[in-house]
Amino acid sequence: MTACGVEEPAAPKALGADRDEHGCIGSAGYQWCARTKQCERPWELAEKQTFDNTAKAFAQYCGNEP
Repeated sequence: MTACGVEEPAAPKALGADRDEHGCIGSAGYQWCARTKQCERPWELAEKQTFDNTAKAFAQYCGNEP
């Protein structure tokens, strides 16, 4: 017997199934960097390239839209 108005919960997405248009996996912390032309973890790139670990600094370094 099915109750009226009760919907089945949506199945959770599989881990890593949240790739963006560049193939970057957001749930793993990756974002596209136009400058390096690859998926990067902002905090790792900030440490490597010695810029502040902020969204604004990442966008400025990578040439991405804020």
